Amino acid sequence: MFSSIIHPFAYLTALGALARAGTVTYDWNVTWVWASPDGFGRPVIGINNEWPCPQINATAGDTVVVNLNNKLDNQTTGLHFHGMNQVQTSDMDGPSGVTQCPIPPNSSVKYQFTADAPGTYWCVDHSHNMGQYPDGLRGSLIVQDPNDPYAGKYDEEHILAVSDCTTAVQNMLTPNNTQFKPPIPDNITVNEGQGLQVDFVKGKTYRIRMINYAAFGAAMVHFDSHTMNIIMNDGAYIQKTDAYQLHLAPAQRYDVLISPNDSDNGNYPFLVSLDLNRDWTNATEEKTWAHNYTGYLVMDSTQPMNKTDVVDVWNPVDDASFKPYDGAAAYSAYDSLVKLDFNFCLDQNGYPRSCFNNLTYISQQVPTLYSVATTGDQNTNPVIYGQVNPFIVNYNDTVQVVVYNADISSHPFHLHGHHFQVLERAASGAGNWSGTDSGYAANPPMRDTVVVMPNSYAVLRFRATNPGVWLFHCHIEWHVEMGLTATIIEAPDRLRNMTFPDDHIDACKKLGTPYQGNAAGNTENVTDTSDFVTVPPTTYNGYQPMRVVDVMPTPRPRPRPCTYTYTSSEDAMGPRPPLFRSSYPKSCYTTVKLPKKD
Repeated sequence: MFSSIIHPFAYLTALGALARAGTVTYDWNVTWVWASPDGFGRPVIGINNEWPCPQINATAGDTVVVNLNNKLDNQTTGLHFHGMNQVQTSDMDGPSGVTQCPIPPNSSVKYQFTADAPGTYWCVDHSHNMGQYPDGLRGSLIVQDPNDPYAGKYDEEHILAVSDCTTAVQNMLTPNNTQFKPPIPDNITVNEGQGLQVDFVKGKTYRIRMINYAAFGAAMVHFDSHTMNIIMNDGAYIQKTDAYQLHLAPAQRYDVLISPNDSDNGNYPFLVSLDLNRDWTNATEEKTWAHNYTGYLVMDSTQPMNKTDVVDVWNPVDDASFKPYDGAAAYSAYDSLVKLDFNFCLDQNGYPRSCFNNLTYISQQVPTLYSVATTGDQNTNPVIYGQVNPFIVNYNDTVQVVVYNADISSHPFHLHGHHFQVLERAASGAGNWSGTDSGYAANPPMRDTVVVMPNSYAVLRFRATNPGVWLFHCHIEWHVEMGLTATIIEAPDRLRNMTFPDDHIDACKKLGTPYQGNAAGNTENVTDTSDFVTVPPTTYNGYQPMRVVDVMPTPRPRPRPCTYTYTSSEDAMGPRPPLFRSSYPKSCYTTVKLPKKD
């Protein structure tokens, strides 16, 4: 059996696991916590009064149950399981306004779904009214494979979760931000802190599961004197590929194998550099690396750990060249074309937005999936969904998605509900897609997040065998807030009269949100668009970290041992307001700044 919902090999693995499938249950209260991920104390969003958030562990085929109770008091919330394809459970995907209503304070919702494919994933708030994951609501989700094709090739495994760190969220939605400048991170963390040390024993091989939680920054990764053997990208097995450097975009995941060399006799640093440059492939562009993190592979804790890992030039492996583990061929033709041209734009109020095909995504009153289920034969009419950039695709269609990035910076794009084949990821400066389907990879990699280069495009394909409502969006969180999202409405005729759990509907009722009819809640005349939301809000509706002190317990003061402000020449993106400047000198944590290329 072959399906594009998940990687074919992983699909067979999941089938084999069904006979021994179990249930894993997590009871989670979403709470405010005081934490200092980079030494600067601030409120973050945690689970059960703890942060970092706990990890979900499952085996392929298991049922995962998360009972989520919102104890934030001043915020709605929700949970998305990034990379989980939610086969036959589109209502558990989690984006507020898309597959559910937000969860009000002091309310609970149960998420229940099958861990349909092994791999490295993560949990994230995806409210799409300013997600809360940049401020802590995130954690790894690991699905083990009882039929792992690389079983026996490694002895232990570790998580390496990268994130950017921002003291406070700057509102991009201001009329004077016509240059579309994002909030620039103040720091970088790995595994939600500083100074990671990984025990490393000669004779063993380690599986490192890498995740990028960042809201903005990509990461370059390099292990001093050691080669990475990449075996999986975004939960899809690939043929083992050697790499010395790796580019990890926001939302992407890589599983790599690393083994000590026979000659190893010390402790080896590894370097993670936050990539805030516009185009890491452009050799003529001057690049800066303001935020760097050094951890250690520790073979002998009695020896010093004072070496830095210096990389003169970043030249990571080309992930578009990876091959699927099973050698699956590219789909030979497509039935539906989704063409998405991205550029920055201004809305009716002159506020900065992001647009697909000159339209910014505007969240409507009724969650899109609820409209699909309650509008009968009209649910194949994209008009009834409002300006959510809807695309209707039929069941079992091969869908080709072509994304053109007109910006001067690269952008990571993610699809919910599917892995897709990356048929082509054109080089920076290639311009828009010609419309000609030729020269594509014969055996393309499958994944769920792809980086589209500046002034260039990518061609993706998937098989529409997973009825539901699936977002396709940039995974720079500020660009999601600015509207860089499209909606794939897949096989809507198979979703008519779909029912939803009572606790999900109760969340809508408590908020006074309609949950039937068209985008405005009209059940009598679903093609009546008169009450649709047509102008996006002028402020963020979600989490603003500087406003939450009143709901936090009084924290103990956290010392800041030193202060520093980067100059504009050192800053990766130019001058920025003092509140958002870096708070610590390089001497406050182990870093190395890469030399500028001549």
